This record gives sequence, C-alpha cells and structure tokens, in this order.
Amino acid sequence: MPAIQKPMRYGHTEGHTDVCFDDSGSCIVTCGSDGDVRIWEDLDDDDPKSINVGEKAYSCALKNGKLVTAVSNNTVQVHTFPEGVPDGILTRFTTNANHVVFNGDGTKIAAGSSDFLVKIVDVMDSSQQKTFRGHDAPVLSLSFDPKDIFLTSASCDGSVRVWHISDQTCAISWPLLQKCNDVVNAKSICRLAWQPKSGKLLAIPVEKSVKLYRRETWSNQFDLSDSFISQTLNIVTWSPCGQYLAAGSINGLIIVWNVETKDCMERVKHEKGYAICGLAWHPTCGRISYTDAEGNLGLLENVCDPSAKTSRIKVSSRVEKDYSDLFDGDDTSNAGDFLNDNAVEIPSFSKGIVNDDGNDDDLMLASSRPRQRSYILEDDENSVDVTVLKSGLPKEEEDDDQAGSIHNLPVTSQKPLYDGPMPTPRQRPFQSSSTPLHLTHRFMVWNSIGIIRCYNDEQDNAIDVEFHDTSIHHATHLPNTLNYTVADLSHEAILLACESTDELASKLHCLHFSSWDSSKEWIVDMPQNEDIEAICLGQGWAAAATSALLLRLFTVGGVQKEVFSLPGPVVSIAGHGEQLCIVYHKGTGFNGDQCLGVQLLELGKKKKQILHGDPLPLTRKSYLAWVGFSAEGTPCYVDSEGCVRMLNRGLGNTWTPICNTREHCKGKSDHYWVVGIHENSQQLRCIPCKGSRFPPTLPRPAVAILSFRLPYCQIATEKGQMEEQFWRSVMFHNHLDYLAKNGYEYEESTKNQAIKEQQELLMKMLALSCKLDREFRCVELADLMTQNALNLAIKYASRSRKLILAQKLSELAVEKAAELAATQEEEEEEEEGEDFRKKLSAGYSNTATEWSQPRLINQVEEDVESRGGTDDTEEKPELHKHGAVTSVNQGRVNPFKVLANSKEPAMPVSSTRSTNILDSMNKSSRKSSALNRAANNEKSPVIKPLIPKPKSKQVSAASYFQKKSSQADKTEEGKEENPTDVSSETPAVCPQNAENQRPKTGFQVWLEENRSNILSDNPDFSDEADIIKEGMIRFRVLSAEERKAWTNKAKGETANDGTEAKKRKRDESHKTENQKEAAEENLSLPKKQKPLDLSTNQKLSAFAFKQD
Repeated sequence: MPAIQKPMRYGHTEGHTDVCFDDSGSCIVTCGSDGDVRIWEDLDDDDPKSINVGEKAYSCALKNGKLVTAVSNNTVQVHTFPEGVPDGILTRFTTNANHVVFNGDGTKIAAGSSDFLVKIVDVMDSSQQKTFRGHDAPVLSLSFDPKDIFLTSASCDGSVRVWHISDQTCAISWPLLQKCNDVVNAKSICRLAWQPKSGKLLAIPVEKSVKLYRRETWSNQFDLSDSFISQTLNIVTWSPCGQYLAAGSINGLIIVWNVETKDCMERVKHEKGYAICGLAWHPTCGRISYTDAEGNLGLLENVCDPSAKTSRIKVSSRVEKDYSDLFDGDDTSNAGDFLNDNAVEIPSFSKGIVNDDGNDDDLMLASSRPRQRSYILEDDENSVDVTVLKSGLPKEEEDDDQAGSIHNLPVTSQKPLYDGPMPTPRQRPFQSSSTPLHLTHRFMVWNSIGIIRCYNDEQDNAIDVEFHDTSIHHATHLPNTLNYTVADLSHEAILLACESTDELASKLHCLHFSSWDSSKEWIVDMPQNEDIEAICLGQGWAAAATSALLLRLFTVGGVQKEVFSLPGPVVSIAGHGEQLCIVYHKGTGFNGDQCLGVQLLELGKKKKQILHGDPLPLTRKSYLAWVGFSAEGTPCYVDSEGCVRMLNRGLGNTWTPICNTREHCKGKSDHYWVVGIHENSQQLRCIPCKGSRFPPTLPRPAVAILSFRLPYCQIATEKGQMEEQFWRSVMFHNHLDYLAKNGYEYEESTKNQAIKEQQELLMKMLALSCKLDREFRCVELADLMTQNALNLAIKYASRSRKLILAQKLSELAVEKAAELAATQEEEEEEEEGEDFRKKLSAGYSNTATEWSQPRLINQVEEDVESRGGTDDTEEKPELHKHGAVTSVNQGRVNPFKVLANSKEPAMPVSSTRSTNILDSMNKSSRKSSALNRAANNEKSPVIKPLIPKPKSKQVSAASYFQKKSSQADKTEEGKEENPTDVSSETPAVCPQNAENQRPKTGFQVWLEENRSNILSDNPDFSDEADIIKEGMIRFRVLSAEERKAWTNKAKGETANDGTEAKKRKRDESHKTENQKEAAEENLSLPKKQKPLDLSTNQKLSAFAFKQD
C-alpha cells in the first residue's frame, strides 16, 4: 500500500532542524534553531517534552539512553534520555559543530565542525579522542561504517573523504560537490549514509541523483535517480533492513528506491515545498520522519508496505485520520458519508500512477488542509487497480517505462482512477475556546465569564472552574469521574456533558449556582445510542446538540423544553441572552473546503428564526475554529486562517470580515486563540500561541487585544482610512438598534457619540471631495448625513463658492425632511393601529360565530356607545396600516369597513372622533405638498427657510434647517425693508386653515413641558433643530404607555383650550406671512449676502479641516 503522508506540524522556529528516532522507535526526537530538543510520542503529541540545550542546536543523535547534541557554543553535549539531565561535554571546537552521529554500538560519536576538523570521541571517556585533518572547508556531514572501520565525511571544499578510523588516514577522496565557503551557503548539506548491517554500499547525494560506491574498491556501482527530481538532493537515509534508500531534496520532494531493483517505490511532495534537512527511518517499521528548513515536522507511514504488491481489486474502506482531533474521516456511523465507504488514501505517487508532465501542482499532494487523498471509484467487481495492471506487464515493458507514465498501458473499458474534485473530510464537532480532547491538561472553555480547566493525569482527574469576577461565584473544584469532555459557563450555571460508554448513557450535567433554592445540580441522561456533541448556555436556558441530529432545549433549572431536528451533523453551537446560533454540515465540501450552514434563533417570548440555514462563508481551504457572540450579542465566528467575521444586521444579516489575526502574527506557525469580542470598545480578545493553534494550561496564558479593521481598498490613503473608519463605526453600533428594538437597555450617550463620530468623518470626506472638485461624490456623502450635518455641509459648500453643489444639497435636504416626516407619521399610525386592535380584542370576540349574530353586534355597539361618552382614553383615532376602521357613537357601522377615500367622512364632521380620523388620514396630501415645496425651492442657491405649518408634523422636520443665524438675518433685513404686500401671501396660508384645526400631538405637548430639561442638559444647543431632534430621540425611548398618555393629554388640552388655540393659530398665520415675505425678499437681494457671524465660520472651518 502506498505511503500515507501525515499533515506537517510546527516543531521549532524557522531554521535548520534535525530529527532521529530512539532505539525502540517509540519517540521522535527533534532539535532546531530555538535551542530546544523536543521528544514527541507521536506526530499528534501537542505537549512534547522540551529540553533546552543551548541557543541553537544544529544536530542531534540518540542511542543507548544518551542524547548528543551539537550546539551553538562550539560544544558537543550529552544529556540523559528521556530525563534530559545534562551529562557533560564530550568535546569542543573553535567554531560550531555542524553534524554529530553515533557508531553502530553507541560507544563512540563523530562530530564535524566549521573549523575543518572531524573528531571521534568515546562516549564513556571523553578523553579518548581522535582528530581527522585534511578538509579545507567546513565539514557538512559524517557517517560511520557499520563495522567501525571507516568514517566518511563531506565538506564545503567539494570533497567527500573516506577515513581509516584506526590510523586517521584518508583512504579515498571524491570531488563530487560544489565548493562554498560556509555551511549556510552550501547548496546541499550532503547527508550521506552507509548501508546498514553489511556496509556494502555508501550512498552520497550528488546534484539530482544518489551515487552508490562499493566498499573497499570505492568504485561507483550505480546511480539512483528519477525524472521527478527537479532540484538538488539534500539528504539520504537507509531503511533498517538495508533494502530501501530514501532521499530528500531542497524543494521538498522525498523519493524512496528499492536498491536491488533500482525502482522508485514512493514519491511524496512536501506540503509547501520547503527543503528537507532531516530524515530518519523508523528502526522497526516502514515509517519515515522528516523535518524541513522552516522547523516543521512530518511523518510518512506505510512506506514500502509489502501489501502494495498484492492485488487490490476491492477498494479498502479504511480511511486514516489526518486531523485526528478535527476531521472525522474514520466515522463509519454515518451511512451518508460516501468518504468512508469508497475512499482510500493514496497520498504518495506510486510508480505507474503519477502523470509524466512533471508539474509541481500534480506533485503537491498536501496543502494546509488534508489534500493528500486520491480516490478510486468502485465501479463494479471487474474494476482493476492501475498498479495491478502495471505489475501484470512483461518485465521488459516495465523497464522501458521508468518515467512512471501510464499512457502506455493497454486501453481498458474501466475508469478506475478518479481525477475530479476531492471531497473534504467533515470537520468534527467542537466547543469554542477549548483545546483538543487528547491533552492531559486542557481548557474546556475560556470565555468572558471565566475558565474551565480539565486535568486527567495519574494524580488527578478533575475540573477546575475559575471566574474572572469572583463576585459572580467563587472558584470551584469538581471531580471528573464521568469523564466530561465539553463544558460551557455563564452568569447562571456551569454546563457539562460526557459521551456514552458501554455501561453509561451520555449525560448532561448542570450546576445552577445562581439558584435560590438548595438544589443546585441536575443531570439528564440521553436516550440510547445518542451522544451529546455540543452544548451552550443562554439566559435562563441550556441547549445540547446530539449525534441523532437533534437539538434539545432545557431551562436552566432542568425542565425539558422544545426538541427539534438539525438539518445536518452539528459542528458547534453558541448562546447569548435569548439567541442561539447553530453551525452544522450543510453538505460535502470539495478540495479542502468545508460546506457549513448556520441557523440563528431567538428563544424569547416571541420565538423566531433569523437565519434559516444560510451558508456560512469560510476562507478557501479553511475550517471553523470559533463561533460565538460578541459581548453585546452579535454573532461572530473565526476560521482556521484567522479571518474574523461578524453578522451585519444593517445589511440584511450578511457576514462581514472585521479582522484577520494572521496579519498580527510574527511567524508563519504562530496563531491567535480567540476568547472574546467586544463591539463597544472594538476589541478582539485572544491569546497569542507561538508555534501552535492553542495555548498550554501552564503557565497561565496572557490575553492580548487586537484591533479591528475592515478589508477596504486603498487603506493607506486618507480617503480609504476614513471610509473604513466610518463603516466600521456604523457596523459596530448596529447592535444598539437591535437592543432598542428588542427592549434591552443601553446607554444613549454611546449611540450619540457614535453618530457624532460618523458625521465628523462624513464631513471630513465631504471636505476632501470638495477640494478635489468631486461634487457628485459630495452629494453621495451628504445622503448619509443627518439633518444637522447636512445643514453644515450646505454652509460649507456656500462658503467654498460651490453654488451648484449647495443647491443640490438644499434639494437633498428638503427630500430628507419630507421622508422623515412621512416616516414619523407612519410610525405613529402603526402605533395607533396596534392600540385599536388591542381594544377590539378586548371588547369583541373575533370568532366568526359571534360576529355573524346581529343581536350580539347590536349589544357590543351599545357597549361601545356607552363607553364612548364616558371614557376619554377611547376617544382617539385608531388606524390599521392599510385603512381606517372607525368605532363610532352614532348608528350602526361595519367595524371592518375600509374607507375608499380618506377625504369623505363616514359620519358627521361635528364628531370629535371623526375629525381626528380625517386629520390623521391626510398623509398623502401632506407628503405631496412637501414635495411641491421642494420643487419650488430648486432655484435658490442655498436652502431657504421652509414655511412653517402650525400643528403639522412636517414643521418639526423642516425646522431642522431654520438656524438662529438665518432668523437673525431675516430680522435685520426686515428692519431695512418693510414688507410691501401682505395680502398677497394670505391665499398661500388660507388653504391650511382646515388643517390648522388639528389637535396637538403627544410629542408637541411633551416637548413644551420638557424643553427646559433639554436645554439644561445641552447648553450648547443654539437652534430649534437641535432641540427638536434631541426631543424626538428622548420621546421615542419612552414606553408605548407613556406615549399614549401624552397623546391623551394632548387631546384633553385641545378640548379645553379651543378658543386659545384659535388665537394662537391667528398669531402663527401672521408669523407665517411675515416669514414668507422675508424669504422672498432674500431672493431679491444682491448675490453678495451678509456674511455669517464669525463664530460660526470659525467652527465650520475647524470642523472641516481639523483645525483648532
């Protein structure tokens, strides 16, 4: 069976790395440029033992419990193995030692140095030394003859020498290598090797081939090469049996030959094409461990497995685990996963299967994801593997086909080799902010509440719970007799879950520490053959996703709630408040991509689903690494490539990337382990992990804070920076609207500060665009502004002599005012409609049988009439969104009748109720009149004061643009020129008299009583627009009952003060005439108008150009 290439993992920092096995092959030992020697029990060992031997370690060798290292302080040291206790210095050089090797029985070591010397030292008695002189450059590598007669050395002087150990003389020298002056400049480190046991052959990597020399005759017997070797070979190593020879190149290709037949048995390409600088063959089985020049460690299994020679007519169903903690390639319980039934790993290029074009892309079997799979489709019983067909060819044809091409094979009707997209193994379920399950000391969860650690070693099997804020709860130590594997933590409870065993069912265990009774714990057993795979906690509830594709909801006290099916196998779940986020496998991904879906539910009183299984966007060839919520309640997730994405509620619940943690990493193998996201402070809280994807439990990791940055273009320019800042501010304050909509409390000052920052950025961008004469862009920016900022933009455009721009901005301001007025009225109509429907449901039965009985209708109408004369709270207009339903106190009226024309009253005009209804149904006419006025104002270069309409909602919106400075200008102009014709303006106001009879709205009454409070809280407000805007913000914060009370109060004042209202209307009509005359006089003035006051100009210039 061809070799299986395991995914590489971080071993040491970037630089030369060496590797070897211990005598039994149970451990892999590596050393690197970080000065550490690490002992790995397996490639999946995430907590290897580390021994620091110096500043840098260049080479290591292990035999008989002695670990020998060549380190950067010019010494060769020895440590005990596996304890790592220093056991002395064997020898010293004047410069660094580059290579160190043991002889066959482990009694001697040979070391070569950059001072041109080679030494052999007795391990037990370091005083017994032999020195070999003759090289004219640093020594690259050494190899002992298995019979301890010869020692071979390669040097930067280009020669390879064979020495007699006994008399320290040179037996022969071959000029095989390129000359160089130092090891770092050498094209190849030329790690040569003698054939084990017999020592019959000496293998030397030279350029793109391996030369084999016969012992004692020193003749070149033959060369081993391959057409796929495109770069220089760096290192060779023999199998323990001496039958196979492996070589590694400087571009990451590993080739294995059968020395007797000279056939190439395996070809494996490094994931990223780094140089192979360490190669070691397992002492007892077909495993090769290798390291690269970037400090990574890799492993090949089943190298030259004899089973590869047998016929493989049936495809094996076994699939090796690549990411043992991440992907479930060996999960055969899911019948729908065709990977487990028809897949076989063929990561190496067996002879006869590799294409002959030599393209590196075809050789790249493994990327950052497990891409090292080839799949053979099982068409029928007669399907035959290519290797079988190849082995059935005559010997002569096989020798002629050394290049490994399959094009010369006989044409067959079957297609046994599938060459399409490769399915990606499914990602296993995981708990966010937890470390892998196989670790003896691990984090079960780390979130904004606290940390849960699990210890499972010889001394203890327990769980420690630590709270960041000890006022929530004190630290807790729990026994772990049930072997809990997943956990979650909230302000209310600790949630634990374990898998099922042969005797016990899977259990969900909750410690409700915030309970006020004495029973703090509860445990629920899952049904048979159902395991809990992911859990989470929310506010007052807990959730568990199981292997039966079910999600089970519980109260935090232990009551079972809803159970529903999941669309696919769960990956992870997260909870926050009333929100539940579920990520599951939506389908099968291909070519390293995962295919995930996401559901977002709200579990409050009104249960609803926000995201209905939408695809979850991931970076190419990545997997989900963390999913959760920000501290403010916005769903977020992180993929394995470090991209952080957040749900953008302001853009139709889309996902926006907000940070890339890889940009903050110093090394290629460094990562950030996310523990929390905060929107208000715009902080990503995570733990830096050097050379790993997760932190160790000890020492306690330090939390780092990263800033967010949206991936906008041209971020180096001032325009790009301001655009990114603006939209980041908008996105990170969307949660305030969500909180307000769902009735949560939040600080109003936070929202006001965010709006202020956004408007400042818009003004700066407008000023920048104005300087560049990008006036159309200025209008686009102004469309994003609030009314006050837009007013400033108009002034800025006027002062900058951009009269066309000022006119366009004025038109935009009028349109925005009309839209604002219409929106406000629609909101009030919806509120009134809701109140009316509540009263209908209270006074009537909505069943068809009761409505169909005339006697009951008459009785109900009489009840309404009797209540209508006494209860003032019901005397108010109530509207449905799509029409008016009138409840009257005269005659019988169909309560579901929709009036076709709002201008025609359904009852006498003298009734107060009908008058209110008719007044509140004039929305379309008011909107059209506002647009007409907008069209009339197109000729003015700057915005004109709008004609005030008493008691109209449109006045409150239009008055945003009536600054005190403009009113002062009108007053001074009125003193200079008296109005000439007052009567001419009267017809423009008279048609509004009918509308002026409308009662006050609740907001107007509230604003009159709270105006002094607004001015005291905001002494810098100098115009009516600011006061009205602040009042609208505060009025909307009030509850529906409070707003209703103010509306009723407004109606009561209207009824009692009718005569006073008429007087006020007459006075206001005169004011309207005067203001309109003043506006027309402004148009008749010369173009050079009176400049604004000095303080306004100073403020504007400082605001636009960032000056003090």
